[in-house]
Amino acid sequence: MCVGACYGFDGGQASGKGKNYMATMTGITTMKAVTIHRYGGPEVLSYEDVPRPEPSADELLVRVHAAGVNPVDWKIREGLLGKAPLPQILGSDFSGVVEAHGTEVKGFNIGDPVFGVVAEESGSYAEFCLAPPKRVAIRPLPLDDVHAAALPTASLTAWQALFDVAHLAAGQKVLIHAAAGGVGGFAVQFAKWKGAYVIGTASGPGVDFVRGLGADQVIDYHTTRFEEVVRDVDVVLDTIGGETQERSWQVLKRGGILVSLVKPPDQQKAAALGVRGEILYSKSRGDQLAQIAELVVSGKVKVHVEKVLPLREARQAQELSQSGHVRGKIVLVIDSQGG
Repeated sequence: MCVGACYGFDGGQASGKGKNYMATMTGITTMKAVTIHRYGGPEVLSYEDVPRPEPSADELLVRVHAAGVNPVDWKIREGLLGKAPLPQILGSDFSGVVEAHGTEVKGFNIGDPVFGVVAEESGSYAEFCLAPPKRVAIRPLPLDDVHAAALPTASLTAWQALFDVAHLAAGQKVLIHAAAGGVGGFAVQFAKWKGAYVIGTASGPGVDFVRGLGADQVIDYHTTRFEEVVRDVDVVLDTIGGETQERSWQVLKRGGILVSLVKPPDQQKAAALGVRGEILYSKSRGDQLAQIAELVVSGKVKVHVEKVLPLREARQAQELSQSGHVRGKIVLVIDSQGG
């Protein structure tokens, strides 16, 4: 694994001061970004010049080197998750360097390599983004920008579902749906690292991919109904919802738990079966990102990036994400000219 320089990025150097923040640059007031001015399909994405943000007293300004693409990005674009004021810069996951920071920020210095999740009012499909320190971790140098940008949302979701909610332990059995996807792929590896017996569902080339991640058993859902071959599972990670969630109840052992990322489980059904059902709303946590990064650097977890595209190709990236057939992650890279 190479450092960010292998993609043509540099770390920047500290110099200068602003009125309410420490900064490395002055005079730059605009940046390239991918925005939406209306909700809709991929055609509403606009690659354009927008005002460069300035950090508040408790924020970091990050020069973005790479931005991770997640399914939530196109769902926001389509207005499926509510309609915030427009225009809006898309994207949440980033890797880059600290360009400036507010006067109240502790623990980060200008020029630090970082990765994490943007502030609510910001977006990572851009040359610069804002981020609260609690959502950010220092990027260990063996981890390059592209792979770091692929981590935050997907890896934190998998980590929190398995460990914070399900409390998965060594020797337990876990069923992970859509195990070839961004969240699923991390979940398989985290569960194996913990010492669990891992069953994953996938299809086509995804079957071999999930097996390569270390799953003990992989079920091709196009040819086999998982509930016919799986029994006595301690944890089900539901990344799909609908019929898949309904069929998953019957594979749980008494006292087991179904954790869904997409649909609140039926509590009456859970109680009748003697199991639990929880929905996860993941949180952006820099401390957990730092733990995950160490697993990656040590070789215990791999980050699979299927496609790397320049920022200006965000439409293609979202179309690929929306197809539902991506193994691993898609990442946008931003060069010194904005992508």
